[in-house]
Amino acid sequence: MQVTLLGTGDTTGTPTVGCECETCQRAKEPDDELLERAREQGATITAGGGVERTRFSVHIYNERTDETLLVDLSPDFRQQFLREEVPLPDEAIISHIHFDHLDGLGNCFRLIEDLDVHAANETDPETGKSVAETVQSDYHYLDQIEVRPQTPLESFEACGFEVTLVPVDHPPLVCYGLVVEDPETGAKLALSGDTSYDIPEASRDVLADPDLLLADGIVPAQLCEYHPMGGAHHDDDGTPRTFGTKHMTREGALSLAEDLDATETRLVHIAHYYSADEAFEQPLALDGERYQL
Repeated sequence: MQVTLLGTGDTTGTPTVGCECETCQRAKEPDDELLERAREQGATITAGGGVERTRFSVHIYNERTDETLLVDLSPDFRQQFLREEVPLPDEAIISHIHFDHLDGLGNCFRLIEDLDVHAANETDPETGKSVAETVQSDYHYLDQIEVRPQTPLESFEACGFEVTLVPVDHPPLVCYGLVVEDPETGAKLALSGDTSYDIPEASRDVLADPDLLLADGIVPAQLCEYHPMGGAHHDDDGTPRTFGTKHMTREGALSLAEDLDATETRLVHIAHYYSADEAFEQPLALDGERYQL
């Protein structure tokens, strides 16, 4: 299982369009120290000589079957695939219907002949539709895709992997993390999805003991003071593990990794609100990182 982090940023990415903050400027014009660290992480240096976090997407290649599974289709789909030179997907999974995880699906037009798109079949009280039904209705014009509704917490096969969608907490919409396992090697990749720290126990049981955990860690906990709703799910020291209601803090994501006994953890869905001194430190991921499981 070869895992490539195509997109590791939040809704606006880093650098953010029109932003002149120190973090975005450093991403565009990194110093030698940052460039060396990025290369050590396996991150991709852009054509302009910078580093970046485009919108979230993960490329998973099955070397046994020569198939590619794509988790979420970023609006930056074209840029990501040109930059990383990885194979186009044979199948895909949509975690939830926010645009930064879904809007890249339109790129299938004239690029991909057939694509099975897996998504949860649970009805969302907020929309009256499941994720699968929303994908089907919003992209009805794409003859190339076949939506495959899946029941959360029940495994299904995709690209030779065993995949399980797990409910997480990303109000007001339903949202799912997932586990991808190789049935022959036992390699296990877990993705938290966009979520608060309040992940149900049944989902945590499925996510547990991964070789690699990709966990939503949008901002450091100290920034909760600037969120209108503050922070939530505080630890014993009073540190918020949730930023507002929808995403984990860095500290929450690392707490989750400890809870799940993850062998290795990378934080994703990262905002440009991290300070320039923190934004490019491990375990925060950068686009282009590759992992062999």
